[in-house]
Amino acid sequence: MAASFAELWSELLPFGRDELTGGYRRYSWTQADAACRDWFARTATGLGLRTDCDRNGNLWAWWDDGASGRAVATGSHLDSVPDGGAFDGPLGIVSAFAAIARLRASGFRPARPIGVAAFTEEEGGRFGVACLGSRLLTGTIDPAVARDRFDSGGVSLADAMRAAGRDPELLGADEDLLADLDCYVELHIEQGSALDGLGAAVGVGEGIWPHGRWRFDFAGRADHAGTTRLADRRDPMLPFAAAVRAARIAAAASGALATFGKVVAEPGAANAISSAVHAWLDARAPDEAGLDGMVEEIAAAAAAAAVEHGVGLELRQESFTPLVSFDPSLRDRLVGVLAAAGMQAPVLPTGAGHDAGVLAARLPTAMLFVRNPSGVSHSPAEHAEPADCEAGVTALAAVLADLAGQ
Repeated sequence: MAASFAELWSELLPFGRDELTGGYRRYSWTQADAACRDWFARTATGLGLRTDCDRNGNLWAWWDDGASGRAVATGSHLDSVPDGGAFDGPLGIVSAFAAIARLRASGFRPARPIGVAAFTEEEGGRFGVACLGSRLLTGTIDPAVARDRFDSGGVSLADAMRAAGRDPELLGADEDLLADLDCYVELHIEQGSALDGLGAAVGVGEGIWPHGRWRFDFAGRADHAGTTRLADRRDPMLPFAAAVRAARIAAAASGALATFGKVVAEPGAANAISSAVHAWLDARAPDEAGLDGMVEEIAAAAAAAAVEHGVGLELRQESFTPLVSFDPSLRDRLVGVLAAAGMQAPVLPTGAGHDAGVLAARLPTAMLFVRNPSGVSHSPAEHAEPADCEAGVTALAAVLADLAGQ
């Protein structure tokens, strides 16, 4: 059984990769997702771990032979954004399996169970809600709302799950599973380049900025691009453009981040005025008051432009994660464990959301970051050096041994 990081990484790497772009399209409940799930099960079984899939589609592998008590969990996700990089998510799962393989080889036996999780739909790349699997697990999203989420092809989450052999009626909070978890430590590639500037291969997470996604629906009137006078148009693209500009201005003024990364124009003809524009805002800020103020400013600019151009506007929040401060005791313990192992790990905040941030409301959580020299993420250019990946495995093995040991 392949058990080194390099071997496990090379096995997973081909699944869901687009040959033209070099990026990954690992969307939930698709063939690429099924291939990743099969890899997870094979790898766990090869390492002698017990596997299962919870009611929300999250995968779990358990090292619990002879262990008792509440489990120490680690892991991440296997899905990707459209044409995403190889490391965002899978790095944490491959590192977890490689760390367990090292611990087994060293003769270590956990006193408490160790679990490896692969959370479903962390990116929201298919159904539009980030960290959907962990939100369902913790009860922070209504299962009925989740079942009725649709992808761009009109397929609902419920139908996608049924096609994959899962029962969507079982979706919802899993209090028994949560009660079995003592803590969760997620390893992730750094989405930024702070560690490279500090000369460190591994860092420890301090917290996550509050962030969310908002959907803007602009309703105009379809018409001919070549014959309709400018004064007679009800063009939804104009208030959308005003919203994009307002987002950039508001974010720059408040030291925050705001991005319209997805837009769908209907009917989408090059020679026609759109009847509707649907756009999604991703907004993040150091604190919730700043985030609320920024989104309100963007919404006000969009609303004013919509009135000016005779366009309807509907705005709704699709997801929100409040400010997350990782458990101080667990964070400090990780820093101490790594220092004892000869690894100086800086403590860093992040603006990126993670399943660890969702779970933090229910149990102690922490994060380890692996250096990303370019700082690029959500792109095929995302990268971590092999030596830094190995350092991440070393760090995670040391943390798991400390948390699950006698």
